[in-house]
Amino acid sequence: MVDNLAQGVTSFTSNVFFVPGEEPALVDVGANFDIVKQLQERSVPEKIVITHTHPDHVRNLSDVQSEFDIDTYGFDGSYNGINHEIKDGQTITLGDHTYEVAHTPGHKNDHVCLYASQPGILFGGDLVFQNGSFGRTDLEEGDRSLLIESINRIAKLVEGSLSELHPGHGPSISNEPYDHITLAGQMAQQR
Repeated sequence: MVDNLAQGVTSFTSNVFFVPGEEPALVDVGANFDIVKQLQERSVPEKIVITHTHPDHVRNLSDVQSEFDIDTYGFDGSYNGINHEIKDGQTITLGDHTYEVAHTPGHKNDHVCLYASQPGILFGGDLVFQNGSFGRTDLEEGDRSLLIESINRIAKLVEGSLSELHPGHGPSISNEPYDHITLAGQMAQQR
């Protein structure tokens, strides 16, 4: 079962998902809270995957890497701390499942989503959130047209098989998660 290590944290951070299993992993590391202590209370992950390099998703990276020897994967291989570059269409094992990497720019150029068709889990980063919300496009590298294309791409990728959506902020969604993606696509197209 995926566990959000940032749940209940009141400082500004992204969600931080611990994916248990054969190859335990973290999706993002968050910011402004003691993630090292939380990891010391669990099993240490074998890898970290960064959905994108906005500070609220990566600020804790140096703390985690100072304490543990963990391989870190991300789309922008030039970012300090990412030592394995991932590409669109590549697969990566998190926990007990194989996830496809989908490059989804629009919120940030290096943004990726991670999707495992079996069991139907999507780590959506800041692409889409609960109730049709979507990632900001008013920050550097933001592009509304690209974001809409990325949302449409993800909607097509997961159509008919999505059981869980774990976004970068807010609650995870297991009740009709696909509807939240299509609603985000509709909302993003409104100006």
